[in-house]
Amino acid sequence: MNKIFDTYRPEGFGTVNSYLFVENPIELIEFLKNAFYAEEINRSINPRNGEIANVIMKIGESCFMISQGRGAFLNMRTAFYLFVDDVDEMHNRAIKFGAREEFKPADMNYQDRQSGVIDPSGNYWWISKRLVSKGYDE
Repeated sequence: MNKIFDTYRPEGFGTVNSYLFVENPIELIEFLKNAFYAEEINRSINPRNGEIANVIMKIGESCFMISQGRGAFLNMRTAFYLFVDDVDEMHNRAIKFGAREEFKPADMNYQDRQSGVIDPSGNYWWISKRLVSKGYDE
């Protein structure tokens, strides 16, 4: 590893981390807590307007951040690849708590069981379980 990346990172953060700017952060935070068992680690409020400046969320072992979107940073959508043990259960939870279904759980030719959902902020979630104990390039 290049030494430039050898720096302190808070627990749960990797070298590259997601930062979501959304129109309704409260809605997304509640969806993530309910659908994907997300844990809220920290919340900072902007003292000038009372909006969410930054929320650190954790799903499984991974942290990411959410903020109130505005201007050029409004609704910057992304996609996530979420590894779980039970794709069908997580897919159903996501739908129950407000996600739209992109595709139903199915076994894929690249040896993942996978489904796709879209959260209330328009982000895509590929919910996956690796069906073999090897990487994608092996």
